[in-house]
Amino acid sequence: MKKVIAFAAAALMSTAVFADGEAVYNKACVTCHAAGVANAPKTKDAAAWAPRMEAAGGIDGLLAIAKSGKGAMPPMGLCATCTDDELKAAIEYMLK
Repeated sequence: MKKVIAFAAAALMSTAVFADGEAVYNKACVTCHAAGVANAPKTKDAAAWAPRMEAAGGIDGLLAIAKSGKGAMPPMGLCATCTDDELKAAIEYMLK
């Protein structure tokens, strides 16, 4: 029983690491969003993000755009292996 509990705890901890928006951002988004490359909204720039958030219809709309790509950003940005949850966490990190 102890092995099952330890395995479940390890699985939960590893999932939390991958869903960490800052970690995903640093791995895949920082290159363009830190400097505003190719019209990418800068991280934590509320004025730049607000019209995009409104036009997209909220966080789920921004996620859909990130998944399909926009302008110079390819589909999934620079994180081709990210899950929806990871992308969403990175977007939420960039917004705050």
